[in-house]
Amino acid sequence: MRTYLDCIPCFFDQALRAGRIATGDENKLRNLLNEIGAMLRYIPLESSPPETAMLIYEKVREITGEFDPYKQIKKESTKKALALYSALKNEVERSNDKLLTAIRIAIAGNVIDFGVNRDFNIEEEIDEVLKKDFAIFDYEKFRDCLDKTDKILYIGDNAGESVFDRILIEEMKKPVIYVVRKIPVINDVTFEDAMEAGIDKVASILSSGTSAPGTVLKTCNAQFKRVYKDSKFIISKGQGNYEGLSDEKNPIFFLLKVKCWVIANDIGVNEGDIVLKGINI
Repeated sequence: MRTYLDCIPCFFDQALRAGRIATGDENKLRNLLNEIGAMLRYIPLESSPPETAMLIYEKVREITGEFDPYKQIKKESTKKALALYSALKNEVERSNDKLLTAIRIAIAGNVIDFGVNRDFNIEEEIDEVLKKDFAIFDYEKFRDCLDKTDKILYIGDNAGESVFDRILIEEMKKPVIYVVRKIPVINDVTFEDAMEAGIDKVASILSSGTSAPGTVLKTCNAQFKRVYKDSKFIISKGQGNYEGLSDEKNPIFFLLKVKCWVIANDIGVNEGDIVLKGINI
């Protein structure tokens, strides 16, 4: 997905939000915004939003001196999600369609996104998503591909959300490679975050090698690119991964809650919708 003009104020908002978590120094924050403003003058709109965001969060780290501003927030998100794990597993077990319920739960976890959301109630989100109609519902394709595949590449999104991903991984009952970010960026899931969520118990964990808040293939490492190229069944979670992969040619299922009207417009749905969208299937 390309960058739209409406993405630009969002870049400033994200930078200031992360900056304020990292430091209370107003001079540093002013310097950060000045640097971001100068940078954005030269950003091509043809690039994807995660490409630009990668540069922005590099500036956040450089100017504030804080490598992982969201570290404590991520730990709290994972702790809260783990507290819900048993209840969510029970929800899957008593449902008529366990796979679909697990997909819904994984999408509900996508609300844990501090790049977009400041406030949310995860319990209310779960209740809503379990009942909500899908705006795009490629479930039959998903189930058919799952039956035929012998392995799954699952590209994670956020810390805390990975606990919800774990429930879907367990229900799919196929070998899974779970992809994480190379270094901390916003509250995106890293190797450490995935381990805390127990992903290592249900999947092998692979770093994509990127520091972007989304999967931008040209910034990924060679190992991930090889695995990605060979994968016939890919699950991509969240908005950042959609932004980075929506124009790619591999078979991908995007699972997300749409939290931004720009992305809603790009997909062809409404803000707040839930999506299970397959491409190149």
